[in-house]
Amino acid sequence: MKRRTLLKAGLIAVPATATAAALGGAGWWWAGADLDTAGKVRFVNRLAIPPLAPSRRDEAGHRVFDLRASPGEHRFRAGRPPPTWGINGPYLAPTLRAARGETVEVRFRNDLPEATTLHWHGMHLPARMDGGPHQPVEPGATWSPTWTVDQPAATLWYHPHPHSRTALHVYRGLSGLFIVDEPGARGLPSQYGVDDIPVTVRDLNLTDHNELDERDREQGDVGIVGDLVTVNGTPAPYLPVTTQRIRLRLLNGSNARTYRFGFGSGRAFAVIGTDGGLLAAPYETGHVQLSPGERAEIVVALRPGERDVLRSFPPETGLNPWDRRWTGGDDTLDVMELRAAPRLAPSPPLPARLAEAPRLVTDPATPPVRRFELSGYTINGRAMDMNRIDFAVAQGATEVWEVTAIDDAPHNFHVHDVQFQVVSLGGRLPPPELRGWKDTVHTPPGVPVRIALRFRGEPDPATPYMFHCHILNHEDQGLTGQFVVTAPGQSAAHVPVPSSPAHHGH
Repeated sequence: MKRRTLLKAGLIAVPATATAAALGGAGWWWAGADLDTAGKVRFVNRLAIPPLAPSRRDEAGHRVFDLRASPGEHRFRAGRPPPTWGINGPYLAPTLRAARGETVEVRFRNDLPEATTLHWHGMHLPARMDGGPHQPVEPGATWSPTWTVDQPAATLWYHPHPHSRTALHVYRGLSGLFIVDEPGARGLPSQYGVDDIPVTVRDLNLTDHNELDERDREQGDVGIVGDLVTVNGTPAPYLPVTTQRIRLRLLNGSNARTYRFGFGSGRAFAVIGTDGGLLAAPYETGHVQLSPGERAEIVVALRPGERDVLRSFPPETGLNPWDRRWTGGDDTLDVMELRAAPRLAPSPPLPARLAEAPRLVTDPATPPVRRFELSGYTINGRAMDMNRIDFAVAQGATEVWEVTAIDDAPHNFHVHDVQFQVVSLGGRLPPPELRGWKDTVHTPPGVPVRIALRFRGEPDPATPYMFHCHILNHEDQGLTGQFVVTAPGQSAAHVPVPSSPAHHGH
């Protein structure tokens, strides 16, 4: 892991346009600056499956979860385990599960040494329950948001969203899945931990003293790009497979790295869902790419006794060679081994149709209502200001936004509260794996990405939702904006910066 650090130091003064040939004596630095672990990982650790968080019914029939964030420690390699943060445990967090139509309440206590928040990424809910930077929870305080789940079955997740500290809090371990079920759904692998597997992929670096290395990258301005890849906190994991088909709920939980998942054998698999729910029909492919915060549900068929490796291939980011290399874009990474048992329980075939969704916009040439240019740490030339509302949208409105990254840095775009549909990429229809509900989308440099959004939440002119790049260092440094949902004709209110603990979420 030291090799890459030394290579970075040797290339700091080299122009971005240089190639390995032009570098001459420095060419070996460039040639070795990518990371390739294909076929080199010994998968010796059984994959940890995050436990399902227990819940109870209160007197009103609401499903209540109790969560507690606290310091801990977690072993990634031999030696003393490094300090970490976790929720209901020393590292990462349990999986929350609720069905559409249920009212949930989360009683979240913060026992960390500093204020944090919990944001329900991908969830449609009132702004005051969103868990963004305007709902801080101070040490020793409890926050209890409650809302009714009103969206299709999906793989969502939750993580901290404190102002300018999100990257650090997530990197230390605060994140977990939130699975939304829909009554009546049938025909897909659904036995949690058996044929329905959470796969949260995160990268990290360890110091010589076996502590989490929290230093940012010197190149690329993306923050932390790690050399150690983990799944559900497990390094070098293997997954015992006991059924003919398994469903993998992939989450890119990394701070900055983009993954392009496929298998070492080159096998095809079926993509059945994106960030916000199931596709209209399974889509067979050999690769699925996820930038930070994105999710995909895939179904893989195995034969008895077969082994295969989930691998990340160099992603297709559209970056120039310099920025691509220093943000992990040339890396090939072995992620997890699948080990099929000698005898596999039968699995039903995948349904031909899954979850048809009405298109919010049918014409990809529909003019955008709003344009967003991402550059450096700004959106439309402005950095995040907690006191500034960038715009208001009317309740019930459908809008088309056009998002364009105008610099050479890697970016993506995440919107709170709504699941959107990708209308076009560079004026063309999106590929099949992007035609489902999304809340986060990769924005290649210079390529306008149009998305359609419908704002059906309750009006709240004083409490904002966020839109931002989900490369967490970019978010923390200012590549974030705020909007509010208002009643038609209503204006946004002034939003004061929180200065006291958010003890109550109601």
